[in-house]
Amino acid sequence: MQSKFLAVGLVVPWARAGVGAIATQAHANTSYGPRGLELLASGLPARAVLEKLTLEDPDRHQRQLGVVDSTGGSASFTGKACYEWAGHLAGPHFACQGNLLAGPAVVENMATSFQQSQHVPLAERLIAALRAGQAGGGDKRGQQSAALVVVKEKGGYGGYTDQLVNLRVDDHPAPIEELARLYGLQQLYFGQTRETVALQGDALTSIQKMLKALGCYRGLAHGQLDAPTQQALDAFCNTENLEMRRRGDPQHLDVEILKFMKAKIRPHLR
Repeated sequence: MQSKFLAVGLVVPWARAGVGAIATQAHANTSYGPRGLELLASGLPARAVLEKLTLEDPDRHQRQLGVVDSTGGSASFTGKACYEWAGHLAGPHFACQGNLLAGPAVVENMATSFQQSQHVPLAERLIAALRAGQAGGGDKRGQQSAALVVVKEKGGYGGYTDQLVNLRVDDHPAPIEELARLYGLQQLYFGQTRETVALQGDALTSIQKMLKALGCYRGLAHGQLDAPTQQALDAFCNTENLEMRRRGDPQHLDVEILKFMKAKIRPHLR
């Protein structure tokens, strides 16, 4: 989400892994979030949840609501008293809505972007949809805050929570781009290992030299994976918050850690 509103991520998004997601907007009724998730968890589909929440709310004409359930069913609502331009589009696996928008192109662009990016990771699809909405005019008042929430069972830090991605930009002149920057960092620190390099030979000698220049290693650069080298790598990763990429095979190093190390070493070589 993005809005000319301080800390929009505190109000709009609600999601539970294996259950669904809810966006409460306009004159937001934040009780829609937890109540809606409970209704989804009870087995009600998105449309039934939306109807129950709005019909029980005497101020529903000032609300907007989007609901997506765990099967991909979706529903959106825009009250007739929402500030213009206000509207929504919903389809399989998505619901997008907005008010005080430049016009219908905002939600049309968002829906099209999301539908045409099915093979892209969900978080990236959502950021792309926000960019597409902004290209269509976005919030006619301007930009201020943005947020991105993606849940997955045991997808959070260390596998202890379901918060795969939970990022907020509370006050920024270009919040969508700042959100994209933060997501890039989130992927660096917590993304999945996709490529590794063997800690041996010339590659390890180079890594030992870099660790030494960074003050993490005092031994010789000899290309042998000894205990001091392992300790230096662990110390570097813990200092730089890269420990989630250090887990697993101790005989190999995540390529993203190596890239980070090379970028870190450049100022030391000038």
